[in-house]
Amino acid sequence: MTSAILPTYARANLAFERGEGVWLYTADGERYLDFGGGVAVSSVGHSHPHLVEALTEQAKKLWHTSNIYTIPLGEKLAQRLADLTFADVTFFTNSGAEALEGAIKTARKYHSANGHPERYRIITFEGAFHGRTLATIAAGGQKKYLEGFGPVSPGFDQAAFADHKALEAAITPETAAILVEPIQGEGGIRVLPTQCLRGLRELCDRHGLLLIFDEVQSGVSRTGKLFAHEWAGVTPDIMAVAKGIGGGFPMGAFMATREAAKGMTAGTHGSTYGGNPLAMAVGNAVLDLVADPAFLAKVEAMGLLLKQRLAELKDRHPAVIAEIRGKGLLIGIRTLVPNTELVAELREEHLLTIGAGDNVVRLLPPLIIDEADIADAVKRIDKACATIEKRLRDTAKTAAE
Repeated sequence: MTSAILPTYARANLAFERGEGVWLYTADGERYLDFGGGVAVSSVGHSHPHLVEALTEQAKKLWHTSNIYTIPLGEKLAQRLADLTFADVTFFTNSGAEALEGAIKTARKYHSANGHPERYRIITFEGAFHGRTLATIAAGGQKKYLEGFGPVSPGFDQAAFADHKALEAAITPETAAILVEPIQGEGGIRVLPTQCLRGLRELCDRHGLLLIFDEVQSGVSRTGKLFAHEWAGVTPDIMAVAKGIGGGFPMGAFMATREAAKGMTAGTHGSTYGGNPLAMAVGNAVLDLVADPAFLAKVEAMGLLLKQRLAELKDRHPAVIAEIRGKGLLIGIRTLVPNTELVAELREEHLLTIGAGDNVVRLLPPLIIDEADIADAVKRIDKACATIEKRLRDTAKTAAE
């Protein structure tokens, strides 16, 4: 039977009925170890009792009023984020793409409010991914996402990844901001070096630009800090977040200093659903868990353990694994075979992972994983790599004959 859903996804022939912790279950009871986390969304695992309680209690009270009225849980969450981060103000969205759209508008509006509407261009980086709207695919600049959608939305200039000289050369009198992922997710788990992040801050300060961080995938404790840029000791002027902030509930946000957001006055931006009571209840519940220093310390420790174990597998399977990269529980395995082959073989081992650019397989497990979960995952990866290596040997033998 042909699906009535628009065929924009190359879906696996696999469906899940329920989830618990780090596991997903099919209708017939087969269980899969989830090291994809819904692409870094399931930050505290599936069906976490604290989130379930927060959502169901709010659902009994009020689902929606619109932003015409004050939403107390949103006021609470925004203040908590302000207390924990560089930001003074937050605007809640439904997705990461919306958060990036808001961040882009805020940067442009800042310069307009300062009397320089000509400063609207934003520098981005090769390999970036910032969403699927017309503006964010233009910001990402990747041909495969741009093709067929008409003229590219103007206002974006790309520089080579981690090339400071090329970046500085791209700055013009029309430049408003620099937009960067501290760790590229879709681009292949490429970590921007600390000195580059610090250099971006210095460059923006020197040229009067705003610095925008896209932490949709790297944020919300995934690296062992609440946000990945904290490792470099630098702060942005604007930041977009989503994915893990809702723990599975559709939610995002863009955050800014009051100075950077000076142009975003009443009527300049809005959202029908953004910041609704259900999302705010869940967002507060997620923050209860992920902002705990003990939680962050465990994420860091588990991330180090996972990288160590994967490094052992790299040595054991040199024909399959080329490199282990990433930080915390945002890990990439760059493969010497097509990454789709390893993703498929891991699925056969009932381990769920996500493909990425640069021939990388992403490991984005719930942040609640423990040593036993890592040992289990490593065992499955080991077996999948051994299967692929055997296939490579058999193919070489057949070719030789």
